[in-house]
Amino acid sequence: MNKNVITSFCIILCCFCLAPESRAQDNFLCQGPYWTEDEANLMMQKFSQEWNDLPSWEKRAKIIREGMIKGMKLDQMPKVDNNFKVISRNLREMDGYTVENLAFESFPGFYVTGNLYRPIKPKAKNPAILSPHGHLTDKRLKVDVQTRCAVLARMGAIVFAYDMLGHGDSKQVTHDIPIALLLQTWNSKRVLDYLLTRQDVDPSRIGMTGGSGGATQTFMLAAIDERITVSVPAVQVSAHFFGGCVCESGMPVHRSLHHQTNNVEIAALCAPRPMLLISDGGDWTSNVPRIEYPYIQKVYKLYNADHKVENVHLPLERHDYGPTKRFAAYNFFAHHLKLSVDKVTYQYGFNESFVTVLPEDDLKNFDKDHPMPSNALQGNEAVLKYLNLK
Repeated sequence: MNKNVITSFCIILCCFCLAPESRAQDNFLCQGPYWTEDEANLMMQKFSQEWNDLPSWEKRAKIIREGMIKGMKLDQMPKVDNNFKVISRNLREMDGYTVENLAFESFPGFYVTGNLYRPIKPKAKNPAILSPHGHLTDKRLKVDVQTRCAVLARMGAIVFAYDMLGHGDSKQVTHDIPIALLLQTWNSKRVLDYLLTRQDVDPSRIGMTGGSGGATQTFMLAAIDERITVSVPAVQVSAHFFGGCVCESGMPVHRSLHHQTNNVEIAALCAPRPMLLISDGGDWTSNVPRIEYPYIQKVYKLYNADHKVENVHLPLERHDYGPTKRFAAYNFFAHHLKLSVDKVTYQYGFNESFVTVLPEDDLKNFDKDHPMPSNALQGNEAVLKYLNLK
């Protein structure tokens, strides 16, 4: 028997033929470099045999979405209303944009914390962009996130940069809480809900972008919520790497008794909405031009939308959301969200020098003079008890 066929069979057997006594939830987790690059290539070939036209793809897409929602227990979250009581302070006017500290409840007693960037002279209706971030400590407060949000705001977008669990002001739980993926996805959904309540936001122009773990949040939400109209996941979509953190792969969203998938197919669920994959040669996205992107293109082609998905691959770069990656995102958002690209001067790259990088403490929502509300749930056990997930 052909060696590749044997290898493929072994992978499939491992994924689907577990003994009943081993089928505890943890055995369905696909974490980190779950497959080798060679195994992932074979699995992508197998996945492509599961569909051959739009109806068969949409049947598979439905199974994947249901696996995600049930796997992260999103269907068990409490019902909430959209009467957001926003905590806002420290509004500052910068060169072409404003920034303010902003927080609100995601569910009773649990807070989303971040910064809202807006154009200095917003229109009646403006595009909005969700900006989650990756795993560097307190990344929302760092230079690259401040820069990206400020540039997009000056171009005409309302941008909300918000904390990962356990980072910045979001210290009600630790980042390694077992339901981190659920809480971060829920928080992203609530950020989207909040932005869509604003009178100055155009609901037909909603973007989302983040790097690394922020890209995971981006393609996870875009996969299950069609209100995200433009998606830019940077340096994360991989056929063999499933995310190295509990907040990315700590719940069984990739595999169940009924399905096996990976982040490539989850990203493809964005089709036919515009999506830009940003990849590089120095991490697990090094194969994107050859493996991940062609697969996603095939999905988009089913919708006659293959012109709406792009890949910017930077083979000499490594794992970050640095200037050249940001420049690609600016152009993509400018085109699909109708931003004013001329608001930022350009000469062999966008000029970001107008951005004022604020001290990290200035961007925080809560401190000794501005304490977290008294109803805030404190600690992993308190949050888990409140949610009472099954």
